[in-house]
Amino acid sequence: MEIDRSSPKAIYLQLADSIAADIQSGRLTRGTALPSSRALAAQLKLNRNTVVEAFQQLLSEGWVVSEQRRGIFVAQQLPQLIATTEYTAHSITEPQASVPLRIIFDDGNPDSKIAPIDQLGRAYRQIFKRSARWKMMGYADPRGHIDFRQAIADMLNQERNMNITLDNLCISRGSQMAMYLVAQCLLKKDDFIFVESPGYHSAWKIFEHTGAQLIEIPVDQDGILVEEMIPHFKENKNIKAAYLTPHRQYPTTATLSQARRSELIQLSNRYGFTLIEDDYDYEFHFDHTPCYPLAADTELQSSIYIGTLSKVVAPALRIGYLVSKDEHLLQAIAQLRYMVDIQGDNIMEQAVLELIQDGTVRRHIRKATNYYRNKRDFMVKQLDLHLSEHISYQPPRGGLAVWLEFRHQVNWTLLFKKLKEKSIHIPHPDNYHKDNCYGGLRLGYGSLSEEQIEDGIQILADLLQLARIS
Repeated sequence: MEIDRSSPKAIYLQLADSIAADIQSGRLTRGTALPSSRALAAQLKLNRNTVVEAFQQLLSEGWVVSEQRRGIFVAQQLPQLIATTEYTAHSITEPQASVPLRIIFDDGNPDSKIAPIDQLGRAYRQIFKRSARWKMMGYADPRGHIDFRQAIADMLNQERNMNITLDNLCISRGSQMAMYLVAQCLLKKDDFIFVESPGYHSAWKIFEHTGAQLIEIPVDQDGILVEEMIPHFKENKNIKAAYLTPHRQYPTTATLSQARRSELIQLSNRYGFTLIEDDYDYEFHFDHTPCYPLAADTELQSSIYIGTLSKVVAPALRIGYLVSKDEHLLQAIAQLRYMVDIQGDNIMEQAVLELIQDGTVRRHIRKATNYYRNKRDFMVKQLDLHLSEHISYQPPRGGLAVWLEFRHQVNWTLLFKKLKEKSIHIPHPDNYHKDNCYGGLRLGYGSLSEEQIEDGIQILADLLQLARIS
């Protein structure tokens, strides 16, 4: 292994990349034990903390596993290499080839390295020490464990002014499952649903799977353009719902203004369509007091609120929830949940309940918010330093991603070809709109190190000079 001390790339990343390359090439086979951090540091004349940080990077990416009291080993199940995808003007095709990526700008994932894994493991162990642990191994309520639902209801009432009971809640395996359950029970063929544009493609596919038709409504810096909805009611369409992300619009991060919130609620009440509110990353606020959900407004007559704990604790923790005061809808959702999955992960719910009750989740959110605020600040610094001639943007006031709009046209085909050559992944604009008429990019910073952010932004700036259309 060769370490280039003059390289701007962090030494721990050089080391991690070198080991990952050896694993990919087969030089380090599955199950091979790696040297201890102390031995490798001595061999390479590095600080031991640098080696530990490299091992942490490899662990987080899935190249190696840690076995207690034994050491670090090459994983038996190696991570899937993220596929490079070819894009057309109107669709996203199947992956054509796989290449290893060294920098991944996702669309706003948390950093799993700061997840409270030890506390979660301790909660699991405590659960299995209980005298009545056998009761957990049977079937449970498909809506979720009653104590866990009560804890989520308490949290939503205290922090988001929701005024709900546990009977208004259904737990799901992540917010994506919650959205699927809602769509299947609320929509049918030839129904219409408003969606934000640009917006969340995965949700669009879920709604279209029911046979419903999408009505795309533009967004600006104040959120969805409510007045653009009104003409559609004159066409006698069976408009059943509106799906939106009002707190931090996906992908632009815009917050729905108070005036438009009022207009939207009045429109929903007048025409009887349901507001499906996806509050995908409510917890992390940097510079302001968060807005309460639309579902907290006592005037709103028909709403479904969807949230998740996956960004709070870790992406692998598949716990989401949905809230509605429509008893018949909740019964239908519970029945469908039973058919699909019988019940959720009862043991996981109780383990997370332990973390909620002992204050771990609250402490982690406070710690993570400061952590991500610092990353946001560093991201903003790099954008201002390297990309100011290419982009305009609003520094995000919360969340884990920033939305960039371009001052000039960009040759997307050339840009993404060059990004592939540099082993850098950025979500393509086609992810947010069917017709590729939006030229914005959403860059997540939460899961990246400062070195990766700086390196990635510098390379993007260089490539934009090549891909710029005058």
